[in-house]
Amino acid sequence: INLSCMASNNKSLTPMKANTHFHTTTNGYSSDSGSSCPPRRHSSCPRCRGRRLPTKSHSFSRRESFLWRRLRYFLLLSLLYVSGLIMCACSFSSMLHHSPLPGSVYRSHQIFQKLWHEIQSDKSSAIELSSVWRYKRKLKEQKPCSKSNTTASGHFVSPGPENYLIVETNGGLNQQRSSICNAVAVARLLDAILVIPRFEFHSVWRDPSEFSDVYDEYHFTTTLEGYVKVVRELPEELMERYDFNISNIPNFRVPAWATANYYLEEVYPALHQKRVIRLAPFANRLSMKVPPHVQFLRCLANYEALRFSFPISALAKKLVNRMIEKSSSTGGKYVSVHLRFEEDMVAFSFCVYDGGEAENFEMDSIREKGWGEKFKHKDRIIAPNLNRINGKCPMTPLEVGMMLRGMGFANSTPIYLASGKIYQAERNLAPLLKMFPLLQTKVSLATPDELASFQGYSSRLAALDYMVCLSSEVFVTTQGGNFPHFLMGHRRFLYDGHAKTIKPDKSKLVVLLQDTSISWDAFKDQMKAMLAESDRKGIMIPRVRKTKRKTSIYTNPLPDCRCLWESQNSTLKSTHTFHMLDHSLNP
Repeated sequence: INLSCMASNNKSLTPMKANTHFHTTTNGYSSDSGSSCPPRRHSSCPRCRGRRLPTKSHSFSRRESFLWRRLRYFLLLSLLYVSGLIMCACSFSSMLHHSPLPGSVYRSHQIFQKLWHEIQSDKSSAIELSSVWRYKRKLKEQKPCSKSNTTASGHFVSPGPENYLIVETNGGLNQQRSSICNAVAVARLLDAILVIPRFEFHSVWRDPSEFSDVYDEYHFTTTLEGYVKVVRELPEELMERYDFNISNIPNFRVPAWATANYYLEEVYPALHQKRVIRLAPFANRLSMKVPPHVQFLRCLANYEALRFSFPISALAKKLVNRMIEKSSSTGGKYVSVHLRFEEDMVAFSFCVYDGGEAENFEMDSIREKGWGEKFKHKDRIIAPNLNRINGKCPMTPLEVGMMLRGMGFANSTPIYLASGKIYQAERNLAPLLKMFPLLQTKVSLATPDELASFQGYSSRLAALDYMVCLSSEVFVTTQGGNFPHFLMGHRRFLYDGHAKTIKPDKSKLVVLLQDTSISWDAFKDQMKAMLAESDRKGIMIPRVRKTKRKTSIYTNPLPDCRCLWESQNSTLKSTHTFHMLDHSLNP
């Protein structure tokens, strides 16, 4: 170390120029070879006065200090290592005996067994179906609908050969419905003739139905007359060009939620050149934000042009009639529940219920059969507990029953259950039937002969459920999906803007149904608050966001479908939906 010399004529320290050459003398001193300072004994040197150079004892002291510091670091690291081992051991132990997160474990069956006596003996006043909904929509004064809302004022093509649009819809009943409405809108955008949409055969739904099997083709075509021309097939000259095979027509791949400008700038030139274009797949291929006259056509297609075929409408009318007859004690009013507790839905959700190892093994087999290796990818995170906490698990029949009884619906309430084949139906439906013995399904309402022609056609069976749910006073949705979203929108369109739908807060419900200490009165208070919230939200118009997806007109027809809604007000909404079914049978 090169030490600085002290200046003799002042008290401040002045650093000297460093020199990198060092040597050690025989007497143990270390000095700078370039320094002019003699050892301590030369005290006559004014620059060296007051400075002590290191001695041998001091050198040993420094070595001991250095070793002690190393030892302290070693002891500290050892202590941290041992503490880490203890913490890991404690964490592992807590993992084996931890308290589950609220709402993460299915204990609804235990809660039901504990509270069943109180539920059964509850004599408090039941809610009247005619007074479930208390909120009313207050319609604001708006400008009258102008012709620009219903007629095209934008893109037109010059006179020339006719252009044709072919779309292939995929998915279940309501995903196909969405694609059909979008196809009408796109045909108007491109000023093209729409060929009756083709239904793609899906490996999950396995329904070979065509458009005319599900919808009234004549009514669809005539309702759109003057807006969009609809034909059953291409002209022979075009079919000949493609060897009479639709699949030979070039397929234009459109991105999801494509804007109106995309169709005009990218699709239209190709259509104008080839005279025919095929769009497949066509699910969610048009933005919700489109010009008003195009949006009007989407509303017109969904709420007026798409009427179910005669076989579906005729049987649906019978089912509604029979449901009303069985609801005489409640003035012909009933509750409909859309339950998604089919085995494929339970398997897909990865949620865990009360079936134990047998349930896990069965669900693994169903996933393997239906989806192969899809769920075995390394990057896929499977978290059943988080799914339940986030409200993504399908509600069980037991949970639906407890929720409705907690909201105040008596056990004499007529209920229509819209569902596919329930997973382990006998076991899982038993608690719901104990709480609501007046439970009906399409199978119990229809005769085997009436349902025979519907068996094996999932879209036609779903259409029956759709119409019976549409006519109910209260609709209960238990899981997301197109069916409840379309139904809520249709009910808003028919019932003065009110969805009349119970949409439970499942994230809150699972916490309540895991609390084994909860009382029946406390549970009822929470359910009544949940019903009031569904009532309030039933009339809300969501705030429009500035995105290309916007708010779906299929779930919230107002304000985009206001012009059609006002024009239909005197004919449809002034009567019960049952009369609308009469109207659907007489095109």
